[in-house]
Amino acid sequence: MPALQAIGLTKHYPNKTALSNLNLNIEAGEIFCLLGANGAGKTTTISIFLGFVEPSQGQALIDGLDVTTHGADTKKRLAYIPENVMLYPHLTGVQNLAYFSGLSNKAYPDADLHALLRRAGLPEAAYDRPVGGYSKGMRQKVGIAIALAKQAKVLFLDEPTSGLDPLASNEFSMLLTALSQEGVAILMATHDLFRAKEVGHRIGIMRDGQLLRVLAATDVTHTELEDLYVQTIQQSLTA
Repeated sequence: MPALQAIGLTKHYPNKTALSNLNLNIEAGEIFCLLGANGAGKTTTISIFLGFVEPSQGQALIDGLDVTTHGADTKKRLAYIPENVMLYPHLTGVQNLAYFSGLSNKAYPDADLHALLRRAGLPEAAYDRPVGGYSKGMRQKVGIAIALAKQAKVLFLDEPTSGLDPLASNEFSMLLTALSQEGVAILMATHDLFRAKEVGHRIGIMRDGQLLRVLAATDVTHTELEDLYVQTIQQSLTA
């Protein structure tokens, strides 16, 4: 059974179809990267799986459970890292991790919280500093630690490397690879073609709410992927 499954997933708005008949299977341990211009349907797809938006038609399944009818159960299985991780700026990294873990009914002693932050790559000197002074990359690592604490089977990411410097972006990619090796299924919406090619197992290209291409990352070079992406964008602009 796929960890993530979209079956005929569709979302209509009064003046627009944001998502049209999406069919997608993502296995445990797989990193699937969604590429596409703004408005292509990437964020809508993730929002439906998260239960933020109800589909007009079709199903979004996590571990075989429909997110619309089993919202509480599916939310226990997932974690979400948006472009800007929302943490409490006056709390430390450890305190934020303890608080958000508690929301998932997970209670950890300080030693375990430190171990989770260490696994996520946060420098030890930052554990007891207010996150209001953290860089974006550091906040992303706290987000990863929260996913680890929650023991999430599925991880959703929306433009997670936007605004990161090359070193922080590379560190984040390494964290995702480590999570996938532990069996976590990852769906990442991104504009970063380089990272999609480097970290993804499969890459999907969306346009106007439709998934037009799905390819294995190993089957294309960076240049070929860029050419396919540009062709898709140009078709959207001229359609």
